[in-house]
Amino acid sequence: MPNKVKKEKESAKQAKSCTKSSSGKEVTSETSEEISAPPPTLLSKIRYSPGVPLVKKECRHSSSRFSLTKNRELHKLPSLKDVPPADREELFVQKLRQCCVLFDFISDPLSDLKYKEVKRAGLNEMLDYITHSKEVVTESIYPEAVIMFSINLFRTLPPSSNPTGAEFDPEEDEPTLEAAWPHLQLVYEFFLRFLESPDFQPNIAKKYIDQKFVLLLLELFDSEDPRERDFLKTILHRIYGKFLGLRAIIRRHINNIFYRFIYETEHHNGIAELLEILGSIINGFALPLKEEHKMFLIRVLLPLHKVKSLSVYHPQLAYCVVQFLEKDSSLTEPVILGLLRFWPKTHSPKELMFLNELEEILDVIEPSEFIKVQEPLFTQLSKCVSSPHFQVAERALYYWNNEYIMSLISDNAAKILPVMFPSLYRNSKSHWNKTIHGLIYNALKLFMEMNQKLFDDCTQQYKHPPPPLDYQNHPSPVHSPLPLPPPYLSPTCVKINTQLTFDPHIKHHPHPPLQTRPL
Repeated sequence: MPNKVKKEKESAKQAKSCTKSSSGKEVTSETSEEISAPPPTLLSKIRYSPGVPLVKKECRHSSSRFSLTKNRELHKLPSLKDVPPADREELFVQKLRQCCVLFDFISDPLSDLKYKEVKRAGLNEMLDYITHSKEVVTESIYPEAVIMFSINLFRTLPPSSNPTGAEFDPEEDEPTLEAAWPHLQLVYEFFLRFLESPDFQPNIAKKYIDQKFVLLLLELFDSEDPRERDFLKTILHRIYGKFLGLRAIIRRHINNIFYRFIYETEHHNGIAELLEILGSIINGFALPLKEEHKMFLIRVLLPLHKVKSLSVYHPQLAYCVVQFLEKDSSLTEPVILGLLRFWPKTHSPKELMFLNELEEILDVIEPSEFIKVQEPLFTQLSKCVSSPHFQVAERALYYWNNEYIMSLISDNAAKILPVMFPSLYRNSKSHWNKTIHGLIYNALKLFMEMNQKLFDDCTQQYKHPPPPLDYQNHPSPVHSPLPLPPPYLSPTCVKINTQLTFDPHIKHHPHPPLQTRPL
């Protein structure tokens, strides 16, 4: 019995001193103490209000789920250059079918290395063949090339590695890369050369590159690998240019992606790439613009400014907006008023993006359109000048260094200076940043040189504002009581005759009742 107790104690001691690491190897108790987390410090005693639970972001090496081929044994086929020209088409088809085999790059990257190399060599050979050879894209190649592309690339994308939808920072966050990229890259390059081949005929290819193909292609834009999204962007642009019947379908489905992104998920990895494609599409719109395209600007592009991850795609978005305004200047007023409606209230980095975009718009604005928006526009700029965030105030004051904007301000100084003067004068002394003082001094000096009399009037009005009205002794027209209706008017016509004047102290002669229509 004592021996049994002794053995139990020894086994318990061994269990404490021997732990297993995540890789399955045994480590001693000293090693386990080094790996274990340190005890919490005193700072952890601070009470925090419950909020969104933190999600630990794991580093994933693949963003796709492939259905592996059961028979993955590939045999090297003869080279296309070594066979007679009459047999090359059939051999080309065999190589395309051979490249439809999918391998495991995730759970067991070292498996099937020999056969993976056979597929990689075959893809490289076909890529070189279709790039440098002529009359190789025959009618029998179209279905095989599209099938090979579809099998290799159309797959289910897993949930995002960033489920909370936090803003992606390219400088801090590492993108999730595809483990199968050695093969995927060659498939993308081959299909791109296939579309760009001089022998490519859209009339034949439209049987296989159809609406379903485009839908599956657009779903891949949510891939987390930026290299894949870059290939997708180029391929979709080539399809849009070659297949006229698919253009409206592509635009409509891109709109649906944007709608879902704005109003439902607020997370999509390919918004910047899709906007880059649209920038090229907008540049090719014929004039006058269709109503459909104008609605896309108002209902899709403008609401994209309110999403919290704006910084990821803002340069492409601003380019699309400016392209629209260069096409049709009459859209300037709804665009600027839309930007002012979505103007950020507390997010200074986002406010800087809005100021950058607004200056790009003002660079292409027509003077007649500027007059329509100058007052609300400079009301917002006056708020930016008063911002305690010095970068926001500095960026707004840099507008006075733009020659074209200054010419617009000079032509409309009588409207703009009264709006801007209070914030400029007040912050010239009260702003905490000395750089802002110098920029405000420069803006005030320019205003003074434009119109000295107007500047003096604004100064006097700011220093000596008119006294407020005494509403007890001098009631305003808004608060003045309405005159009493004449006694001969019926109650039903009182509202119609509110403009009649009546002095109750004068004795009126009776009149016959008016013929009035009941309200």
